[in-house]
Amino acid sequence: MQFLVKSARPEALKTATLVLAVGEGRKLGAAARAVDAASEGALSVLLKRGDLAGKPGQTLLLHNLPGIKAERVLLVGCGKERELSDRNYRKVVSAALAVLKTLGGSDAALTLGELMVQGRDLYARTRLLVEVLADGRYLFDRFKSEKADTPALKKITLLVEETEIAETERGAAHGQAIASGMALTRDLGNLPPNLCHPSFLADEARALAKQYKNLKVEVLDEKKLKELGMGAFLAVAQGSEQPPRLIVLEYKGGKKDEQPFALVGKGITFDTGGISLKPGAGMDEMKYDMCGAASVLGTFRALVELQLPINVVGLLACAENMPSGGATRPGDIVTTMSGQTVEILNTDAEGRLVLCDTLTYAERFKPQAVIDIATLTGACIVALGSHTSGLLGNHDALIKQILKAGEHAGDRAWQLPLFDEYQEQLDSPFADIANIGGPKAGTITAACFLSRFAKKLHWAHLDIAGTAWISGGKDKGATGRPVPLLTQYLLERCK
Repeated sequence: MQFLVKSARPEALKTATLVLAVGEGRKLGAAARAVDAASEGALSVLLKRGDLAGKPGQTLLLHNLPGIKAERVLLVGCGKERELSDRNYRKVVSAALAVLKTLGGSDAALTLGELMVQGRDLYARTRLLVEVLADGRYLFDRFKSEKADTPALKKITLLVEETEIAETERGAAHGQAIASGMALTRDLGNLPPNLCHPSFLADEARALAKQYKNLKVEVLDEKKLKELGMGAFLAVAQGSEQPPRLIVLEYKGGKKDEQPFALVGKGITFDTGGISLKPGAGMDEMKYDMCGAASVLGTFRALVELQLPINVVGLLACAENMPSGGATRPGDIVTTMSGQTVEILNTDAEGRLVLCDTLTYAERFKPQAVIDIATLTGACIVALGSHTSGLLGNHDALIKQILKAGEHAGDRAWQLPLFDEYQEQLDSPFADIANIGGPKAGTITAACFLSRFAKKLHWAHLDIAGTAWISGGKDKGATGRPVPLLTQYLLERCK
């Protein structure tokens, strides 16, 4: 999808479809008033008939409006509030796109940028507009014999005032980059596990690095992981024929001596649960257990497209968790890279095992801050559902920065406590720590486990088990979250 920014009179613009906002009570926006005047009140006449109430997301398509150069005019309801919520703004934009995708025109002109959105300036609402439009065009039909019809719509022009062009262009560029990162993350999450395994993800990272000279990729294989003493990481992979990979991405867009920020992604490309086998129902969805790693790779896609002036390290901890004669057993004890020993009580609590060694590895980069991203616990879905990611960490300023970034990006997180009392649930009579803490507060005790390996770091943990994937039904699939949150966090570190 191509996005252009232009200052032009809407009634005089030649386009296949002109999109105008209409509020409740037949309230016309500035662009709609201009079109109404040029068409000698045609819009007002239609609205007085009651054809469109103006509620958020309602649409009315008009053809051959007199006095207008556009072939079609699409009216979109935007509600009665002076300032829309993010949710209602998304609803308005999505409704417009749903109609545009059904039409034959190859282009459209939108005036929706004139709508006010709570807490968003021109840049921020433009970015949200473009993200919704670009992400709304996402389609995954790679393995369908019959491909979906390609929508005719190829170009969208955003109509703004002359003085607004620069900020609108900046918002559109950022929105496109974030949507591009989300698309990569969704593709990887949706791929079947027989194709998307640790070595495949390594190849994807290498392919991205080939396009950009300031992005370097190193892939650590099983031999190197053994040399580093990553006993927990290797324990997860030992039941699978697919070898594990630790994928290291280094983006250097900032000053040479500037400490990087680090993103650590859980990349379990398929999770059977291992010997602690999961129930068969819904196990097909366990291909999405690598969405933490996929979101880091997607964020790097946005990062390199924007060429941000910042240094960032990405660490993708990739393995497959399978049951076999060589698989890790409940009761096994492993030694981590940090030297701490772990009693594995449940082999289905494997994400924290690859992450703990990777957090220790992250220390060598001396990062300013580390965020790990993982589809870690079903308990997080129980606690927060599918709308909000869980957030825990050991550094208050970092937590506040991530919460703020989530609000600005419309990709929210919610902080859960990390009190010392929860640590006691991980006590083991045989090792330094157990890998599970019992049935209570599962999301918190998982983060407690990781915190034992992040004491030298300013560290935060995002549990995206509920937000990275939509389960069941025709809408099943990866969402691309939390790429918007992570990209916003990095954008704010550039200021």
